[in-house]
Amino acid sequence: MGKTVIISNRLPLQLQNNNETLSATPSVGGLATGVKSVHTKDKDLWIGWNGLSEEDTQNIDQKEIDDLLTAHGCANVALNQDDVEGFYFGFSNRTIWPLFHYFLEYAEFELSFWEAYKRVNQKFADAIIANCAEEDTIWVHDYQLMLVPQMVREQWPDATIGFFLHIPFPSYEIFRVMPWRKEVIQGLLGADLLGFHTYDYERHFLSSVRRLLGLEVSFNDIYLDNRVIKVDSFPMGIDYDKFEQAAIAHNSLMPQNRSDLQQRLDKHKISTPDAKFLLSIDRLDYSKGIAKRLKSFEYFLQKYPEYQQKVRLIILAVPSRSNVPQYQLLKKEIDELVGRINGELATVNWTPIWYFYRSLPFENLIDLYTSCDIAWLTPIRDGMNLVAKEYIATRTDQSGVLILSEMAGSANEMMESLLINPNNFEQIADTIHDAISMPMAEQQARNKTLQERLRRYNVGKWATDFMESLQAQKNNNVSFSSRKITASVAKKIKTAYDTAQKRLVFLDYDGTLVGFHKNPKKASPDAGLYEILEHFHNDPKTDLYLISGRDKQTFTNWFMPKGYNMVTEHGVWISRAGSDFTLLENVKNDWMDKIRPVLESFVDRTPGSFIEEKNYSLAWHYRNTDPDFGQLRCTELTTVLTSLIANDNLSVLNGNKVLEIKNSGVNKGRVASKLFMEDSYDFVMAIGDDWTDEYMFEELPEMATTIKVGPKKTHAKYFVENTEKVRELLKQLLEE
Repeated sequence: MGKTVIISNRLPLQLQNNNETLSATPSVGGLATGVKSVHTKDKDLWIGWNGLSEEDTQNIDQKEIDDLLTAHGCANVALNQDDVEGFYFGFSNRTIWPLFHYFLEYAEFELSFWEAYKRVNQKFADAIIANCAEEDTIWVHDYQLMLVPQMVREQWPDATIGFFLHIPFPSYEIFRVMPWRKEVIQGLLGADLLGFHTYDYERHFLSSVRRLLGLEVSFNDIYLDNRVIKVDSFPMGIDYDKFEQAAIAHNSLMPQNRSDLQQRLDKHKISTPDAKFLLSIDRLDYSKGIAKRLKSFEYFLQKYPEYQQKVRLIILAVPSRSNVPQYQLLKKEIDELVGRINGELATVNWTPIWYFYRSLPFENLIDLYTSCDIAWLTPIRDGMNLVAKEYIATRTDQSGVLILSEMAGSANEMMESLLINPNNFEQIADTIHDAISMPMAEQQARNKTLQERLRRYNVGKWATDFMESLQAQKNNNVSFSSRKITASVAKKIKTAYDTAQKRLVFLDYDGTLVGFHKNPKKASPDAGLYEILEHFHNDPKTDLYLISGRDKQTFTNWFMPKGYNMVTEHGVWISRAGSDFTLLENVKNDWMDKIRPVLESFVDRTPGSFIEEKNYSLAWHYRNTDPDFGQLRCTELTTVLTSLIANDNLSVLNGNKVLEIKNSGVNKGRVASKLFMEDSYDFVMAIGDDWTDEYMFEELPEMATTIKVGPKKTHAKYFVENTEKVRELLKQLLEE
């Protein structure tokens, strides 16, 4: 059994070079804090950047760096200063971060940033290959490394790879703004399992996959080549016991043994026992809404002046990306806001805002969590926000009120908190008033439920759920691989083909012999396809049938001069050896005048859709529509048609981006079964790509070799990845 390998931009520790003496200190970021709780350094490996550029360590022996990191279960990805500037401060934090948090005005699309991002992602992929084995379980984290899964997959096709995004994934309308949107999606799809904090982020990602790559998505499964990629939501938890036990230990300290910060907080509480402390803890980031929070606090004091000198807002802003221009402007704005509000409202005995611009040690965070009556966390957009969960975990007597932005990912699982819109100052002011006056019984009832949930779904459960889901998905893909036509399976099929005395071969057309085209009329056969079909057609031991939903006129133009056997409109018409088409079934088309206006109304209301009229069927195509909208309209149309044709001996057939109305009882399986009975065939093969071919796979005898194009749920015995693989298999069968 391989080891678990965690890959993130930063390691859970930061190296520091003090006069060429190395030391390591724990990282304070949310990802490092959460994931290191499940990192066992003796058994597992963590790959990332140590925080020092190659220029910073050029006078230090590389072995000394490696040995220090190895002692902590880590391996380094060496980055130079250009890498850090272009990859981290550039593309990661000046392109992806603002775009994914809906701050389009801050997003920069510089080609040099993108090139640096690709270069550094390749460095991380190379580090994985160098330090891991293919049987290891690889877990890649966050937006800095979205190309890594596919880069690893290209070298290790059978690797087990998971990816988790710790920030929001934006809606398609936002994501499509990025010039390299397809490359990012393709990079992520190298993973077997993609995890997001909330269902909304998951839904946005799947929408982009459908729209940008046109891949088939079934619920939360994405079908790509010979793999199924699962997309799911896993709300990240905290190390609940760590915070709860720290709070218990803190509360048991004698006053003289408490920290300096706690003693100062106690002094203020004693001097004004009715005063309330509001706590705001964030990184200094424009997505956190600190400036809006300050302005809304000022509005609250103006709307409810009776609370002046009775509330204090403690703001802890942790420095972040201080060399990115937007962050420098943000700090300046916050400094000025704090100064102005305090200058206008402060009295000799009261300062409304206590502002800390620094990182605080863990014990001081516990001081603030346990001392503040209200936690006020109102990001404008936040992937999760673990501070909200940490605050609740430290409230051991279940007192305290959490005011939380509904734009934070954690709001989905913390409904007992007071949820607000961070842009609604009126609502914020009223909510602060409600929080201050909330009865203790209500506080405890809300927090009791929150604590039970957070204790149950902690960071360990989060990681375990993800890893178990990843392994289950890998096992699912292995089961698909067992049915895939591998070299040994292809050899077995060829042996059966070569030794057979009489063969029957059914080949679907669209999606099987040729790829799909936006305009079906343009998907004509090429010279390579004609060459393959000629070999089958001219073999006296083989009866070849092209069996398709196409209309007979199109197949007449393409294949009649060749003299091929053809079945069209899913089994309505047949042409043998170039003869004129004749009806296989007693079908009618007098119903079409009733159905056509219904389809036309859906064409009018669904841009990109169109009607294909055949002799005995009508098809509504929606391949060129918006994927989600087209699927919605298809479901609606199916419902309308099902009720409309209930007594008309008609059926509605859902194909690949097409909905067809035809006579009941007519399908490929019915005609294939009839043709099989016409001779003593000892080899039968059928290849198709969509649900219309499932009838054929079901009706043919057990000895038949049935093949689905694409790893989808099917009655076929085998599958191949795509049309190119179909042609490769057919050529292999024809080899001497």
